[in-house]
Amino acid sequence: MAQLHPWSRYVAIGDSFTEGIGDPEPDSPGGHRGWADRVAENLAERTEHFAYANLAIRGRLLQQIADEQIPKALELRPDLISISAGGNDIIRPGTDPDEVASRFESAIERLRSDGATVVMFNGPDIGMTPVLRRMRGKVAIYNENLRYIAAKHDAIVADMWALRELQDPRMWAPDRLHFSPLGHHTIARAVLDALAVQHDLAPYSPEPMPGRTWQQARVEDIGWAREYLVPWVVRRIRHQSSGDRVTPKRPGPFAPAGSGPRDAQ
Repeated sequence: MAQLHPWSRYVAIGDSFTEGIGDPEPDSPGGHRGWADRVAENLAERTEHFAYANLAIRGRLLQQIADEQIPKALELRPDLISISAGGNDIIRPGTDPDEVASRFESAIERLRSDGATVVMFNGPDIGMTPVLRRMRGKVAIYNENLRYIAAKHDAIVADMWALRELQDPRMWAPDRLHFSPLGHHTIARAVLDALAVQHDLAPYSPEPMPGRTWQQARVEDIGWAREYLVPWVVRRIRHQSSGDRVTPKRPGPFAPAGSGPRDAQ
């Protein structure tokens, strides 16, 4: 018999990370699957009458998540909530990780007000990523603040910094900003482990990375900058967001699609 767990209603809030960007699946609401859908599918296999909502929208800043998503999440009366927020704030120039963490703590206080179990995420070690590595120090400071907040408010931390598998380039989508299907699969495993829920998601067993020349890497970097970096910079200049006019993919508490645990494909 599958191991039972105490949760019956799960709500996920956040930005593109929780929406599932980088993990395209045409049959999923919004066209993306992601780690949260995978977690919900596994939880649904281990209890009856399980419901799941995902209110995350790509590009959202912490204050937008607090103002727009938290009230809607609490209206659904969940007993399990996941929140990943502040990452889009941290990567912006001039932001203070201590100040962002202070606002994040206010969000956790609200989410814990009705006694729901809250899962938080610290940031992954991004030292190997070409776009984000210069923000590594800010991420580390933010992470330490998040650990303090979790301990203070009895929240659960899914430890992304400790997931060394995420340093494999195959864990990242072609835009080098979001996680690939394999990355989302790996993160789903980490969340279920943090919740102490048994699951059938297979661990990552990578084949050796094929070698490439300096010239090949340079060509790939130029192509990436043209396709992904330039549009991202243009949106920042125009104060636009990739989430403009995007609505939550799972706004109500629904039974998760799918038949339970699946491999990362």
